[in-house]
Amino acid sequence: MFEVIKTDGHARRGVFTCAHGTVQTPVFMNVGTQAAIKGGVSALDLKELGCQIELSNTYHLHVRPGDDVVRTMGGLHAFMHWDGPILTDSGGFQVFSLAKLRQIKEEGVTFASHVDGRKIFMGPEESMRIQSNLGSDIAMAFDECVENPARYEYAKASVERTTRWLERCIREHKRLNALPDTVNPAQMLFGINQGCTYPDLRIWHMKQIADMDCDGFAVGGLAVGEPTEVMYEILDAVEPYMPHNKPRYLMGVGTPSNIIEGVARGIDFFDCVMPARNARHGKLYTWKGAINLKNEKYKTDDSPIDDTCGCPVCKNFSKAYLRHLMKAEEVLALRLCVMHNLYFYNMLMQRIRDALEDGTFQAFRRAYSGVLDQRI
Repeated sequence: MFEVIKTDGHARRGVFTCAHGTVQTPVFMNVGTQAAIKGGVSALDLKELGCQIELSNTYHLHVRPGDDVVRTMGGLHAFMHWDGPILTDSGGFQVFSLAKLRQIKEEGVTFASHVDGRKIFMGPEESMRIQSNLGSDIAMAFDECVENPARYEYAKASVERTTRWLERCIREHKRLNALPDTVNPAQMLFGINQGCTYPDLRIWHMKQIADMDCDGFAVGGLAVGEPTEVMYEILDAVEPYMPHNKPRYLMGVGTPSNIIEGVARGIDFFDCVMPARNARHGKLYTWKGAINLKNEKYKTDDSPIDDTCGCPVCKNFSKAYLRHLMKAEEVLALRLCVMHNLYFYNMLMQRIRDALEDGTFQAFRRAYSGVLDQRI
């Protein structure tokens, strides 16, 4: 399922295999929240952009169109016409970020839908059933994502409950995979490490879940308001306790520099809405730093976004044309800018993998970690 083939310090070059293909790691998962990349990018486009894993959202697809509908259509792969690996998050983050009114109990969480206000209950078993209906390759355990900063007492109680929820997720996931009509009987399950910004809670929780029957482990509840340095400190504290032979996923992270620094700290999987969201507002990434396409100086600039980039946008369109589309509020502007940023992120991962193979990762890190997030 997962093999580490080379290391450089804590950084790992690996190969991950699941029901829908083989993935070279470290990898960035392209976020298609509602079975589509925001900005008019389809599953067919993802192939051209170098995407290896697509990520969709359990909560959103449960609310609309309904996971039962997706199951009827043959699962998420058939529904969105994507034949590569898919990861679905548990829905836990959205429950705590979107639901204004919610009630947390040992059984799970009751909350109101952000779409129509209807009452919804979701717990470990419900999350597993929804993800089983979606038929993703990787299902994420149901957890509570606590906003930082949090009181130590609440964080401790929450992480203990999340541990109990993982035990329930594992039991239900095994039951669902064994059913004769399961969409994807080879679906994997990743556990999630929580504990806010308290190193002792993080380490305790990682020790608790490391021996549980999970196919991989994620670090959740970071990049939610704490300083970047604190996030790195938590990763440094937790990494020694994460199983070496299983993939490690840093949820919701992040900037190009965050990713490079995450790889340096032993992370294999990343995801973030940032490249697509920034693209829709004109922030585009290049190997010299980020640009704001809306700036006046690009009005007559006939050069591509990045003259070293091989994406279909840079091959065919100038900054002046893209800026015009953005200013004219043409939908095409969103599509082309999102395509460029996703390609950049996927190429960033390719260059990280190449550097790990060549033994030049530390030099790559020094050259780019402090550069790629800076605005030109």
